[in-house]
Amino acid sequence: QVQLVESGGGLVQAGGSLRLSCQTSGRLSSDDAMGWYRQTRGETQRELVASIIGDGQTQYERSVKGRSTISWDDAKNTVHLQIDGLKSGDSGVYYCYQNRRTTPPLGLYWGQGTQVTVSS
Repeated sequence: QVQLVESGGGLVQAGGSLRLSCQTSGRLSSDDAMGWYRQTRGETQRELVASIIGDGQTQYERSVKGRSTISWDDAKNTVHLQIDGLKSGDSGVYYCYQNRRTTPPLGLYWGQGTQVTVSS
């Protein structure tokens, strides 16, 4: 069974930095993807914040592009998301996801979510 264990959320001051981590079980292929979605208060939809594919390609949501970095630690099977220059709009529940396109068991998996609150 696929497990995604998140860490790093909490209360952070505006202008500060945050590092979220998500550890998964097992290795991923170059076609698999991991990343983070965010759900803000009052919204039912989650929006993609950042993602990384097994071959290293990354993608960022417009509001965090240029001040965030997503990376994969191969030794620890962990994906990290660093966001600098935090703004109130970065607040929300961050969900780690994993899209197993070629590595069994195939499918889309989610972590339990971690709260990030940016205080002004």
